[in-house]
Amino acid sequence: MKLLKRKRTIIGLLVVLIFIFIIYFETDQILSEPENLWGNNEISADCGVVLTGATGRLREGFELLAQKRIKKLIASGVYKEARMIEVFPYAGYYPEVSLDDIYLEKRSETTFGNARHSMNLAEGLRCRDIILITSQIHMHRAYAIFKIVYPDTIVIKKLTLPNTKSESGLSGLALEVVKTLFYYVVGLAEYFNI
Repeated sequence: MKLLKRKRTIIGLLVVLIFIFIIYFETDQILSEPENLWGNNEISADCGVVLTGATGRLREGFELLAQKRIKKLIASGVYKEARMIEVFPYAGYYPEVSLDDIYLEKRSETTFGNARHSMNLAEGLRCRDIILITSQIHMHRAYAIFKIVYPDTIVIKKLTLPNTKSESGLSGLALEVVKTLFYYVVGLAEYFNI
């Protein structure tokens, strides 16, 4: 009996240690994602895919379009009832941007959905490469999911924005680590129909 109890204790401790290591590793990966807000002015692509969910992301995608660094912009995860004027209220300040070059993807509710539904649009628009636009805390998970979902024929570049106030801090980081671990298990299982 004592031997069995010891084995269970050792196995339990190993599981806890592995779990702590995974959390540490994921935290390090998330925090090591460098912000590159306009740090690389040469970054350009056929299309931009901006993941909604935090303020400022859409504006950066719109700037890329205005600067002709992308030809088409896909705003992924837009509220189902949203109209273009609500999503881009500052469109009037950019006469060089045609609203016909902006696509509102309204079906996504998760990062995995962002990847799947924006991929359909990117393929339909014949994008050979995209710029993935999201915040620093979200980029690690988003990029990993997009690399799995998108075909190898579409190159994925990153535009990593600074975190918003709500994403910053320990609680924002903890939430992102939990989401990352959740996606590794559930998101991939869904993708592979397990």
